[in-house]
Amino acid sequence: MEDSEEDELLNLSLSVAADRERKKKGKVIREHKNVSMSSATTTTTRTNSYESYEGKIFRLLQMREQMLRQDHRRKGVVEDGNGLPLIHLLLSTATAVDDNNLDSSLENLTDLYQTVSLTGDSVQRVVAHFADGLAARLLTRKSPFYDMLIGEPTTEEEFLAFTDLYRVSPYFQFAHFTANQAILEAFEREEERNNRALHVIDFDVSYGFQWPSLIQSLSEKATSGNRISLRITGFGKSLKELQETESRLVSFSKGFGSLVFEFQGLLRGSRVINLRKKKNETVAVNLVSYLNTLSCFMKISDTLGFVHSLNPSIVVLVEQEGSRSTPRSFLSRFTDSLHYFAAMFDSLDDCLPLESAERLRIEKKLLGKEIKSMLNNVDVDGVDCPKYERMETWKVRMENHGFVGTKISSKSMIQAKLLLKMRTHYCPLQFEEEGGGGFRVSERDEGRAISLGWQNRFLLTVSAWQPV
Repeated sequence: MEDSEEDELLNLSLSVAADRERKKKGKVIREHKNVSMSSATTTTTRTNSYESYEGKIFRLLQMREQMLRQDHRRKGVVEDGNGLPLIHLLLSTATAVDDNNLDSSLENLTDLYQTVSLTGDSVQRVVAHFADGLAARLLTRKSPFYDMLIGEPTTEEEFLAFTDLYRVSPYFQFAHFTANQAILEAFEREEERNNRALHVIDFDVSYGFQWPSLIQSLSEKATSGNRISLRITGFGKSLKELQETESRLVSFSKGFGSLVFEFQGLLRGSRVINLRKKKNETVAVNLVSYLNTLSCFMKISDTLGFVHSLNPSIVVLVEQEGSRSTPRSFLSRFTDSLHYFAAMFDSLDDCLPLESAERLRIEKKLLGKEIKSMLNNVDVDGVDCPKYERMETWKVRMENHGFVGTKISSKSMIQAKLLLKMRTHYCPLQFEEEGGGGFRVSERDEGRAISLGWQNRFLLTVSAWQPV
């Protein structure tokens, strides 16, 4: 969506919020008048109110079930060809949910479920997942309906969706290949004193998909008489994930006899006392889409402090790109998330047909999960936690923790362009800062960062850092 459209949506949210505030004031007055009711009447009213609430939720879920059974594109929804009426309704719903206006929230959600479809166009599909996230926000996590709306995928389902997106879109490969190139160049700069040993500390090993390309690149530099040692310390979500990752990477590395490979798996949150650093080895820290998964700024600060204490040769930071600098309110974070995921869903048009089973799996088990998590992401004090911040915000944060940005090489830019040329199917590529349609790559911050974008929206940004 264009910036003018974003302004229009924000103006709409202000007017809707004002209307909700007037309704809330009226509600307070009515409640005040009822203070003198008898205890028995009050109990009856509360019981009826609870039954009415449960009944409304149940009817809403029935409407949602009808939406899920739709196997065709709903007609007449996108009246002007760009989906703005549907987006306006979604934003109005978000405002009502944020104001705790139950009646308006349920009414709008019902309208949404009547007009969206998981097999419609990209706008209908992304709005359907946002509607689920908003509906879940009306419930407590103990509600029997909460899990039904959130619909957490199994580990196997999430892995398949991740694999599908990795295969068909340049999204993950751009992040991994660009990060690996920066790590490889850091190793090469220290080759005379690092005993040809590289130690990568990956804070989210995520199935290990990033590392085969680095293993192959290092093996091309190694010989039988001059071997290279690569050790990866990877943090994972579960022991099973770590075991499968280790098995996959060890098996792959066996095809390269001149490379000595070792993997050490650690559970996320493990207290790291000794990372078994070898003398003079090049240490690279890999922070690919990890920091924004932390639940609060304090944990981000603690992590960056720990990374600085390791004195690495390079820290590679990859984060999804937001359009605002640290949005504070739920509505601003909601709008920012909507812009981001609308671009993600739209970009899949370039990768897979609408009716593709792989596309549906990616949207439902990966992107949909992230949307719902985004809208229901609160810390222990019940405060919403912002995610997907601007590159400039991460830059300030890194500098405040004792890091300085380093230049991304021209080879990384060339490699990124080549990747997009191989992975883009229908839309023309754009390599300029002012982009047009399709995927594009942009050099930013005077060459210290590279971003992958879709049309006029940045999706991912890769930057490299060194401790001061």
